[in-house]
Amino acid sequence: MSPFTAELIGTMILVILGDGVVANVLLNKSKGQNSGWIVITTGWALGVAVAVYSVNSISGAHLNPAVTFGMAAIGKFAWADVPGYITAQMIGGFLGGMVVWLAYLPHWEETKDQGLKLGVFCTAPAIRRPLMNLLTEIIGTFVLVLGVLAILSPKNLVPNSGFDTGFAPFLVGILVWSIGLSLGGPTGYAINPARDLGPRLAHFFLPVAGKGNSDWSYAWIPVAGPIIGGILGALFYKMFWVAA
Repeated sequence: MSPFTAELIGTMILVILGDGVVANVLLNKSKGQNSGWIVITTGWALGVAVAVYSVNSISGAHLNPAVTFGMAAIGKFAWADVPGYITAQMIGGFLGGMVVWLAYLPHWEETKDQGLKLGVFCTAPAIRRPLMNLLTEIIGTFVLVLGVLAILSPKNLVPNSGFDTGFAPFLVGILVWSIGLSLGGPTGYAINPARDLGPRLAHFFLPVAGKGNSDWSYAWIPVAGPIIGGILGALFYKMFWVAA
């Protein structure tokens, strides 16, 4: 499998399990309807862990343009490879959204609230204040990329011990769980442009029953915020951890 294919499949798995848990909680007549925020954040965390386990050995499991940009900004990833990775991630996000749509096909018509349907595919702010929403996404992704780099540093995981490859993806999932629980309330913690824009495009193109609009006026925030936050988080890591 090529790194491009790995990033595509990994991101697709991430979105299937992540958007899937949101669909389970939000859509009418689902077995998990109204099970709440803890279920959503846990489902996303486990989805990230499973996706990272699936392709980490092949592509490094970025699965997120913010991670790819952050790694490139500090010299841990070649800039020439950035476009290919991001393309794969976006396609994976779109396909993941499509699979969730198919999995819950009878439930779209049963759900009348257009906002809930859109919320399965992508994020929206609890309070719509664009600059503050942007700042929230920057902070969340700053913590994500800094955390990935710091937690998975050799001093923590002891390279070639088996612990680094065996447990590292689970630690990434715990990090995403923590971000969702602590920082997810204001914007739904996209912290990943491919996770938001790819499925948002799926919402736009797919015949989701009674779906309403795809909220394109907000769509730039979960793209710009994570990219800015990811680069800042990586630079912060390089400044303090690597220098130390």
